Amino acid sequence: MIISDKYNLNERESRFLLKKSVVSLIHSASRLENVNTTFAQTKTIVEGMSVSGVSMDDIQVILNLKNAYQYVIHLPYNTKFDLSVVCKINSFISYNESLEWGVLRTGKVGIHGVDYVPEIPVESDVVAAINSIFDLKESMTYKALKYMYYAMRSQLFWDGNKRTAIVSANTIMMLNGLGVVNISEQQLEKWNELLSEFYESNNDEKIIEWTYENCIHGIDY
Repeated sequence: MIISDKYNLNERESRFLLKKSVVSLIHSASRLENVNTTFAQTKTIVEGMSVSGVSMDDIQVILNLKNAYQYVIHLPYNTKFDLSVVCKINSFISYNESLEWGVLRTGKVGIHGVDYVPEIPVESDVVAAINSIFDLKESMTYKALKYMYYAMRSQLFWDGNKRTAIVSANTIMMLNGLGVVNISEQQLEKWNELLSEFYESNNDEKIIEWTYENCIHGIDY
């Protein structure tokens, strides 16, 4: 399957789309942490108002995602996506949730439900991996998805890896006018199944194709 760019938005359209999508993206990503707020509750929390019956931990997940996306929305359009941007995104996402935030992890972690154990990341190897993804003779949409799944499987940080990878992919998408990647609540069961399969096999072809077909949204005139 050829993965071409579905959208070619200008800077104004690209930022507008991300701003318009932000509550939906936060709501979907918070589900990865089993946050059970409704869409309306998520929206209220993002807008800075209080919601009864939602734990402080769940509110923290939502506000951390909001702060990460605020950072991305305000990035200059000529920003080069690199490890420093990824670390900055994680510093918002894992704030007060993790052993450390915004720095590569320095110890072993396991992934729930799979036998695969990721290696401790080495900065020079991560930089080389990011560069090799961007050097591919593929569309930028493919590179965004390729990076997203590389980052998830590598578990670069102590915590918040899936959320950091999705926000990072959406950073690449926004900076290149490609739309947004959003794995919705209804898609999570299928996605988790594909993700576990990818973690074990390290073959990302199937999950990239599925994500491309089902999870990329833009402005359709």
